[in-house]
Amino acid sequence: MSGDSPRNKRNGFTTMDGGQRPPRQKRMGKNVGIAAAVIIVILVLGFNATYEIKEQEQAVLITLGQASAVTEPGLHFKIPFIQQVRKVNTTIQGFAIGYSTDSNSVNEDESLMITSDFNFIDVDFYVEYRYSDPVKALYASRDPLKILRNISQSCIRNVIGSYPVDDVLTTGKNEIQAAIKEMILAQLETQDIGVQLVNITIQDSEPPTAEVMEAFKAVETAKQGKETALNNANKYRNEQLPSAQARADGIIKDAEAQKTERINEATAQVARFNAMYQEYIKNPAVTKQRMFYEAMEEVLPGLKVIIESPGGDMQTIYPIEPFTGSTDNAAVPDQAASETPAENN
Repeated sequence: MSGDSPRNKRNGFTTMDGGQRPPRQKRMGKNVGIAAAVIIVILVLGFNATYEIKEQEQAVLITLGQASAVTEPGLHFKIPFIQQVRKVNTTIQGFAIGYSTDSNSVNEDESLMITSDFNFIDVDFYVEYRYSDPVKALYASRDPLKILRNISQSCIRNVIGSYPVDDVLTTGKNEIQAAIKEMILAQLETQDIGVQLVNITIQDSEPPTAEVMEAFKAVETAKQGKETALNNANKYRNEQLPSAQARADGIIKDAEAQKTERINEATAQVARFNAMYQEYIKNPAVTKQRMFYEAMEEVLPGLKVIIESPGGDMQTIYPIEPFTGSTDNAAVPDQAASETPAENN
């Protein structure tokens, strides 16, 4: 035959040396490919072959028992039946020690502690943590949070037991928190359970009973009164110190002035004595006589003179002042003179 019949051309058949595929087979191949893709998608979705990691999550991909961390957020694929995924929340979380966050009730088994001065006290803490290594957090221990709680309670009791009750209640809270945090971090580094301590804070600290609480309040009131008295005393001291210092400076300056004055006076007297001594050397007799008269002028006005009669039977005392011109005792010689004739008779 020299050519194809019209029927064969309509059905898409050619001779053996034409080499063309029938159009019906092409359509069947496309349909099979689409069906296979749909089946694959159904299988992927049906067997959870995809998983999504959020921004604050990390995942652990387990392949035939081998765990590896997946930290990049977004959509990821896994092999069904072969790979498994466990997610870990990496945000900061927390738990309470000594009380319940749900009911806010006290847990005395955890909160009741003893201080270094043998006082009982209730102390509540709040521990903040995050998972730093998801693989270790899931497989390094059975319950990492329980380990963290036990470590925290042990460190808390150890540190609280080394401080007096006053520090736990008032001034030593920051120092206590820092010491507990440092101790917990050291133990977590040794345990290596994939959990990181973010912070630990004292929520509340108070005596265990109402009577003890009242006693502590009275102590605190007394301490505040002591601080007030000390502040008032310091204020008074600061007010008095300048005036006292000024008075002391004045006394010192007066003493210095008197010292200088006496030194100058002594120096002048020495110079005068030296001058007199030079004159004495020149004429000793005249100088002695003049010095005797000057001494008598200074001494006699303060003396009483006794005059005795030649017979020795009459004594009269005369003050020396009238003879020196004093007017205060001018009537004394008259009285003495009036008494003398009577004695003579």
